[in-house]
Amino acid sequence: MGKKKLRPFSGQQNVSILSNSYPTFFIVKLISSNKDTFHGVSPFLVEKSISDTVGEVKSIKKLRSGDLLVEVASSKQSQQILKLKSMSTIPVSVSPHETLNTSKGVVTCGELFNVPLDEITEKLQSQGVSHVRRITIRRDGQLLNTKHLILTFSSHVLPKYVKAGYMRLSVRPYIPNPLRCFKCQRFGHSQTSCRGTLTCAPCAEVGHESTGCTAKEKCVNCKGDHTSFSRNCLTWKL
Repeated sequence: MGKKKLRPFSGQQNVSILSNSYPTFFIVKLISSNKDTFHGVSPFLVEKSISDTVGEVKSIKKLRSGDLLVEVASSKQSQQILKLKSMSTIPVSVSPHETLNTSKGVVTCGELFNVPLDEITEKLQSQGVSHVRRITIRRDGQLLNTKHLILTFSSHVLPKYVKAGYMRLSVRPYIPNPLRCFKCQRFGHSQTSCRGTLTCAPCAEVGHESTGCTAKEKCVNCKGDHTSFSRNCLTWKL
């Protein structure tokens, strides 16, 4: 009989992770003193100019702003498209999209509880991690650290796991808290774009500030007996 294959202890995985991160989405803008956009540019010219520079890309879309959103197919194309300076006689600028090239995931690891965040970031950089933030909770008026970490990856594709030393950690999609307006207290928009009425966050009363409110708690969104910023809100949980 052959030798019995040794299995790793719990938390251990004999794996090799290769970083394959590169910008995938790019914004192409016209350089014009008249604020011209691609609304008036031939789609044939656009496709030919991009193909001649980088080859066939995954997609080219014109945004409502008139700029182009280009999705490349490889690391080589990601480097080449930055060399695109003009389309025929039309000067253009190319830059990576600000948000589409990253993704966020959550990992849970008690062994990393006392490890500094900058050290975790440094150790995970080779796996495409560009930023690490620890999730905190407020309890009895104190802000407490948890064993949950939010990892920002320099890729729009979220990996299934990362390797932290000898440990393989599953990566879950990060779902941020819903946006809540600090004016009307409702979800889905910010104070700057709010068309609603000033509403108190603790008591849901219309027309007065939230600061210093001592009235009975009531939620604007689900009408429950708690503040509008409470995580007990049924609307927030949905």
